[in-house]
Amino acid sequence: MVKLDLFTNYSLQEMNTLSVPAIAGNFVEVTSPSELKEAISLATELNLETLILGGGSNIILPDFFVGLVIKIGITGFEVIDEDKQHVWVKVGAGENWQDFIEYCLNFHYWGLENLSLIPGTVGAAPIQNIGAYGVEQKDYMSELNAIETKSLVDVTFQNASCEFGYRESVFKSRLKDQYVITHVTFKLSKKPCVVIEYPSLKHAIASRDISEITPQVVSQIICEIRQSKLPNPSVIPNAGSFFKNPIIDFDLYQQIEDKYPDVVSFPAKRGQIKLAAGWLLEQAGWKGINDCGVGFHSDQALVLTNEGRKTSAQILRFAEDVRADILQRFGVLLEIEPANYS
Repeated sequence: MVKLDLFTNYSLQEMNTLSVPAIAGNFVEVTSPSELKEAISLATELNLETLILGGGSNIILPDFFVGLVIKIGITGFEVIDEDKQHVWVKVGAGENWQDFIEYCLNFHYWGLENLSLIPGTVGAAPIQNIGAYGVEQKDYMSELNAIETKSLVDVTFQNASCEFGYRESVFKSRLKDQYVITHVTFKLSKKPCVVIEYPSLKHAIASRDISEITPQVVSQIICEIRQSKLPNPSVIPNAGSFFKNPIIDFDLYQQIEDKYPDVVSFPAKRGQIKLAAGWLLEQAGWKGINDCGVGFHSDQALVLTNEGRKTSAQILRFAEDVRADILQRFGVLLEIEPANYS
């Protein structure tokens, strides 16, 4: 039997980028699949609800969680296969995402550079299907390993089985809370093939005197863009983009465009239109608004900040006021992007 270091009434404030003063009734960090299984078994034995915690960057923690918080600390990088064009890298779910990006850059494994500086862990990447600047992790994820929480059976999910969509996966929908990811394998290219058509990235590259556009250059520029737009969570607590970019029907889009010709939008599937949530918030006057320590960043309307280290209940009350206002103004219901456990 694996011995676990179990803590009670454990503060999670330093483990979530919103700096919510959350408390775990019980807490354990696991560093291997066997420890994870032991932790899940312990929760079952004690009839405790579980909450799986990664980097805490895309989550709204409850003010007090009465069950067992399991922090995933499974790390490591391993090349498990390769051919002339590709390499398959298996990564521990607890690895920091940016550390993985830097690993790929150092070893010349290409494809994920557009996802540079996205906060969080590798295990959270497929759950959220993280994406940025024209690339999503689903474009390169080969498979993932997970543990089924009821049976403790090891299961491998191929890419197609994950049902990836825009900031979506099967692990956020019909299989939510039924599996815990332990490792993710990515199929990466040995040959550079940069993706630079995303408008803001394309503009940033054009504004620089660059002789050769390499993956390293793309990563560096994206890091600079992110650092200029997004506050450092260690200085100003935040969870990055707080609302998803809404996808709406073309008829509603036309109504909005008639009133706001400068509306920021992008084509979506099946003739729908994706709106920039940040534009909606800024147009409605929410940019820079702060309500007793909770508000939106003065430089980026989509980034909700928690400078007052307020509780999740206070954050969500503010968010609901914002959602109601956007719905009234535009007929668009915004969806909160971070996972909400409150």
